[in-house]
Amino acid sequence: MDECEKQSSEILDVVDEDDRVIGQATRSDVHKNDLAHRASHILLFNSAGSIYVQRRSPSKDRHPSKLDSSAAGHVDSGESYLDCAIRELKEELGIEAIPVKVLKIAACRETDNEHVELFEVHSDVVPSPNWEEITSGVFMAPANLTDLMRTDPEDFVPAFVLLWRLYLKMKSQ
Repeated sequence: MDECEKQSSEILDVVDEDDRVIGQATRSDVHKNDLAHRASHILLFNSAGSIYVQRRSPSKDRHPSKLDSSAAGHVDSGESYLDCAIRELKEELGIEAIPVKVLKIAACRETDNEHVELFEVHSDVVPSPNWEEITSGVFMAPANLTDLMRTDPEDFVPAFVLLWRLYLKMKSQ
């Protein structure tokens, strides 16, 4: 089974507007029917304060080849947001760490109908990207990321743009 077939057969919890589980469906059915589901996003910062930004694989079914948060993924059925974040860090970047939750947002158009918990982790471990999921990745200064999002928003996953804006707003308070 190739990566696309494996991903489309993943079982995800279907949730309501309050993020309560109301059923399960395959990833492909969730996306095809625009069902509310869950995802975790992780922002990886190094000790210099730079953030790791990845470019998604062109084989992704949503937002192929777009710039995205350091790591992200669907929460599997029965899995917690935190367990998903830990798993995605390891699977996508080869990093073993316990990220800290910073915020949660309800499912919306920008998140492709995903309730999202955003986590951050600080580490100087050099990412070892999973090339089936990521085509490239780079650390950049947060101000440079913000400028790039402003000048070329179409090059980014919409959820990442929303999460980054909310993250910066939260950190400035």
